[in-house]
Amino acid sequence: MNKLTFQYDMVLDFVTKDEIHQYQTEIDKHFAAIYNKTGKGNNFLGWVDLPDNTDETLISRIEATAKKMREQSEIFVIIGIGGSYLGARAVIEALSPHFSHLEQENNSPVILYAGNNISEDYLADLLDVLKNRDYSLAVISKSGTTTEPALAFRILREDLEKKYGKKEARKRIVAVTDKEKGALKQLAGEEGYETFIIPDDVGGRYSVLTPVGLLPVAVAGYDIRQLLEGAKAMKASIGRTTQIDENPVAAYAAVRNALYNKGYTTEIMVNFEPRLFYFTEWWKQLYGESEGKENKGIFPAGVSFTTDLHSMGQYIQEGLRNIFETVLSVGNPRRELKIPEEEKNPDKLNYIAGKAIHEVNRQAELGTALAHVDGGVPNLRISVPEINEFVLGQLIYFYEMACAVSGYILGVNPFDQPGVEAYKRNMFALLGKPGFEKETEAIRKRL
Repeated sequence: MNKLTFQYDMVLDFVTKDEIHQYQTEIDKHFAAIYNKTGKGNNFLGWVDLPDNTDETLISRIEATAKKMREQSEIFVIIGIGGSYLGARAVIEALSPHFSHLEQENNSPVILYAGNNISEDYLADLLDVLKNRDYSLAVISKSGTTTEPALAFRILREDLEKKYGKKEARKRIVAVTDKEKGALKQLAGEEGYETFIIPDDVGGRYSVLTPVGLLPVAVAGYDIRQLLEGAKAMKASIGRTTQIDENPVAAYAAVRNALYNKGYTTEIMVNFEPRLFYFTEWWKQLYGESEGKENKGIFPAGVSFTTDLHSMGQYIQEGLRNIFETVLSVGNPRRELKIPEEEKNPDKLNYIAGKAIHEVNRQAELGTALAHVDGGVPNLRISVPEINEFVLGQLIYFYEMACAVSGYILGVNPFDQPGVEAYKRNMFALLGKPGFEKETEAIRKRL
């Protein structure tokens, strides 16, 4: 069976095993709080049981809807922001060939994204791409009023209705939204859109194993059953014990908090595979939004090596020593490409002729870790044998559970995000939204 492992040997020059194991009592308490739903934010712990409780009827309906969307679409647009799209994009891009946007694979539609920014050029360029192609879309929003996705949906819905007529357009729109309330729920009911529910007890950044993530992944042509099976296997594995030496979630949560208390306030997720770029973006949201509150928390950053070794590598090697790295290490690639030998050897690469490129990448990974540790950067490693649906399900559940435990150790509620509303209030006031007149006046004085 595919197995995720966590190693922290390369942090023991910076924190001791005793300093790590001192978190054991807290970890026992926080695992119990999560399983018994007694901790902070316990009304948003529905994600804990998703791997076991996602029923066959829902999975089959998602698969059927995805099949219909695949058959009628050259392009499928996912409209959402934050947790409403990052998890799906992380999985899809990790599983897709790197240049899948140039060639549709297995009759799968090209997956594009909207509603994650407010760029006029982006939306106009997207409309140009969609003009001469058949497309469908999923709009993912609990409320239906979040500015970025609501704006994109308004524009794309109008375009669909002009292109196909209202009756046909309705068949090309899937809404993933609240069970009972909200603008999108109401519109979906009035228009008769196919609708899937975002559970009340699952927050956006923990929602990738709900229809929020499962539907887009299925439309992209990937196996959502294996994704859930991977998460289920991880849930079972970490449910056997909370001991730091035996439970990778417990170990990861303990080590990163031990480092934080030693002044290592920035965690850099490192990948050596470009297909994991958006997995890093999902991880950044998960940990940044969960831990960054009450003026505390580890700042989550990300780099893609070896690319960023030629840019950020200098800072990591010799910059401010408040950083640690967590390397997401992949054992085997999907493809094999060996380095040819050249008679004249102008680039001096014959010493690695005959080797697979992944072997070179692997040695770059190990060499980088040693160099950074020597430079004063603690190095953690999360290893997986390969990238497939099952392994991604394991990783998703691993990081979600570790985030919850780590947030509780920090003393915050890992499931709310009160700070996100600050920019929205200012934006609404500046745009003249009704009800924000006093704020508008105050902000204009400041500006």
